[in-house]
Amino acid sequence: MKKIEFESLQETLYNEKLPNGLDVYILPKRGYSKTFVTFTTKYGSIDRTFIPNGKEEAVTVPDGIAHFLEHKMFEKEDGDVFQKFSVQGASANAFTSSTRTAYLFSATDQLYENTQTLLDFVQEPYFTEQTVEKEKGIIAQEITMYDDLPDWRLYFGAIENMFHEHPVKIDIAGTVESIQDITADYLYECYETFYHPSNMVLFVVGAVNPEEMMAFIKKDQNSKTFNEPAEIVREYPEEPNTAAISDRSITMDVTKPKMSFAMKCTNTDIEGEEMLMQELSAGLVLDILFGRSSNFYTAAYRDGLIDESYSYDFSMEKGYGFAMIVSDTDNPEGLEKSIRKTIQEATATWPITDTDVDRMRKKKIGQFMRSLNSPEFIANQFTRYTFNRMNLFDVVSVLEKMTLVNLKDAFETFSDDSGHTVFKVVPAKQEA
Repeated sequence: MKKIEFESLQETLYNEKLPNGLDVYILPKRGYSKTFVTFTTKYGSIDRTFIPNGKEEAVTVPDGIAHFLEHKMFEKEDGDVFQKFSVQGASANAFTSSTRTAYLFSATDQLYENTQTLLDFVQEPYFTEQTVEKEKGIIAQEITMYDDLPDWRLYFGAIENMFHEHPVKIDIAGTVESIQDITADYLYECYETFYHPSNMVLFVVGAVNPEEMMAFIKKDQNSKTFNEPAEIVREYPEEPNTAAISDRSITMDVTKPKMSFAMKCTNTDIEGEEMLMQELSAGLVLDILFGRSSNFYTAAYRDGLIDESYSYDFSMEKGYGFAMIVSDTDNPEGLEKSIRKTIQEATATWPITDTDVDRMRKKKIGQFMRSLNSPEFIANQFTRYTFNRMNLFDVVSVLEKMTLVNLKDAFETFSDDSGHTVFKVVPAKQEA
């Protein structure tokens, strides 16, 4: 078992790759009573075309199947796994994103019993055509519910606008129509391909003895039989740098228009420290140009272009990335014009100085250090970094060596207006 010291953060991370390929990470936290355990596979909604384990030709599975599979994993022949966690005093959950599916629990006691339950239910699939058909109605209701949420439609509508072909533009849950094509055979095929231990990470953080927990996990995994690890071949379509749609609106039952201004990232075939530097630099650029201390924010708030709903973010995974600025606004056109002006001026005359970088760097380091007090934050973030060959605990060191050049390079990956798009949710009477 490797012991990795992060002296400046006063953290010690333990890691071992087991013979079956499972990567196990354990982060003990002194003085904490609660422990979080996540069991995550590098498999999400964008993995719709791939070569199944044991086959030679690629298949394209129905949209939404990764999310559907997550739901079905909790249902077993002898009952629902959620109930078992509850009896053992644990709170369990799961989620599917575009790139990963995570199963997790938190508990203050019966840690090993709950870890056993987590490992067993994720590594023992049980699907039948009857239970699959039943689940279709449940997930269809979930899809319909999200379709009625204006903020979700705003966010996902902007993503749909940005991308021509990349499957990130497809809703994680799929559509009511697409999930009708899901079968038990499809679920087993996806499970056998993506749920092998070699494609997964087990992460434990909190009140845990690392040596005892690692020994417990190794004993459990050694008692189970798995196929030999196989390379997973995923296929994604070529994606242009331009936005697919420059402007689009939908009408919903809202009292005030909502606008999202999205900027597509061009430098996306990266990972490791290069990705970490780019996403941290992009975040600082957005903070400086569009944060609450920026000239843009002061003017936009003064002129009534934004309100308390205003936010911005930069998201990135290997193969795609984007920045997004959103707000409720009575003047979408004015807000769009102000955002575009800010970007154009920054492109023409770079306004960010070394002093700006130092100021925002200190702020970001402070925020990150505070977040490390939350085992829940660490549990939710660690695996995403690991799957992108980044390390969550390198954030401070990368921020410390960040320069003005890094910020300018990151800005240039999303500053081209050909990759920009506007999506609006407006009241019916204001349909654009």
